Amino acid sequence: MAECTDTHPSADVEDMPELSDADDDSGEDEEQWQWMEEDSQHITCLFCDRLLNSVPDTLQHCTVEHHINLVDVINKHNVDDYSYIKLINFIRSTKCEPSRLMGLPDGPLPWESEDFLRPVIQDDPLLQTDPEELCGQQEVGLSACEPSGAQSHHAILQRANAAEERACRSEEALARAMEDLHKLKLLAQGLVLNAETRRTAANMGSIAALQDDEDEDYFSSYGHYGIHEEMLKDKVRTESYRDFMYSNPEVFRDKVVLDVGCGTGILSMFAARAGAKKVIAVDQSEIIYQAMDIVRSNQLEDKITFLKGCIEDIGLPVEKVDIIISEWMGYFLLFESMLDSVLVARDLYLADGGSVFPDLCNISLAAVGDKQKHQERIAFWDDVYGFNMACMKKAVVPEAVVEVVNADTLISEPSVIQRIDCNKVCLSELEFASDFCLKITNTTDCTGKSFKER
Repeated sequence: MAECTDTHPSADVEDMPELSDADDDSGEDEEQWQWMEEDSQHITCLFCDRLLNSVPDTLQHCTVEHHINLVDVINKHNVDDYSYIKLINFIRSTKCEPSRLMGLPDGPLPWESEDFLRPVIQDDPLLQTDPEELCGQQEVGLSACEPSGAQSHHAILQRANAAEERACRSEEALARAMEDLHKLKLLAQGLVLNAETRRTAANMGSIAALQDDEDEDYFSSYGHYGIHEEMLKDKVRTESYRDFMYSNPEVFRDKVVLDVGCGTGILSMFAARAGAKKVIAVDQSEIIYQAMDIVRSNQLEDKITFLKGCIEDIGLPVEKVDIIISEWMGYFLLFESMLDSVLVARDLYLADGGSVFPDLCNISLAAVGDKQKHQERIAFWDDVYGFNMACMKKAVVPEAVVEVVNADTLISEPSVIQRIDCNKVCLSELEFASDFCLKITNTTDCTGKSFKER
């Protein structure tokens, strides 16, 4: 983040100067050239050590002695208030040669860095000068040869245009400042909220570090044995993987297989038993050390190699694999799933003609009519120990519930709302909206929708 100093151009809009009538030429001239009558300021030249008495003297000295007109540089590169400060500090800090400034091509300017906001000379009078005023005064000075009436009218127009330009630039500067302030507020809020919910991240110095903590929390949850026991006891899911591999040995025979998120290594061992030549099992959580012992206990260590880490970060001992297997599915298929990591592994390591398994997945929707569940979950809030808490329904109704429903409570035919081909799908396609139509098969109250993944 760039350091802010008191040399930033003011964000306050300068008031429009009061315009005098054309017959008040003397007052107008006096105000126009007031900047030339300032006391001696002892300004150091931009290109040498010469001390000058005023800003106009300094600019004239630069033009005569160093053959560079600063106003020409300002006009050529459309230098605004903000960029003018950086230009002056750039010249002073780098001891830039005049010839370099005059020969700059179109494109990025060398003084665009925020580092040049820091003043080289404290209270530098050149930094306190409005670049629009410099350009305007030069134009007014050149018009001095015009008749007095035309000169006065021209001066008034110049002042009006210059004031309008300064107002526009000030508004732009204010908008930039407000935008930066908003970003800083969001950053501060994020840091405070994360500090309250995750003490281990209190001293982290970046948003990336906070994201790392979130990943660590996610993977550490898979270091607990209970979750793996629950997954292994899901016979429908686990036996589906086993039966697919054992029933298709020709698919796995002599193939190199990558298991993404291997957990206890059950899928890796299925693949090895199905005939795979080599299985590379990857997992970020601590369960991988138990998986190593399990594989050794089943004399499969010569076929299965374990790697601890995220698939996005580690390197494999092979260039390509023939098959990728993973039990990546989450609630409603995609919620808290590992499909993102599987797709990364696919794009990095899957050989031409290889396959990801499972390969085809469906998300289905059906209507449910379960009055008992509705009573327990929704109507419950109408009378809670004698108190009306019906306002809670607004929060409870949209909240998903993960549970097994009785087949006789389904009151419609299932409708597939999304199909996913894991060998072709892109990450961007995992966020979707889908229209659907349900064919009702039973007359009753619809109390919910049932989602199913396959």
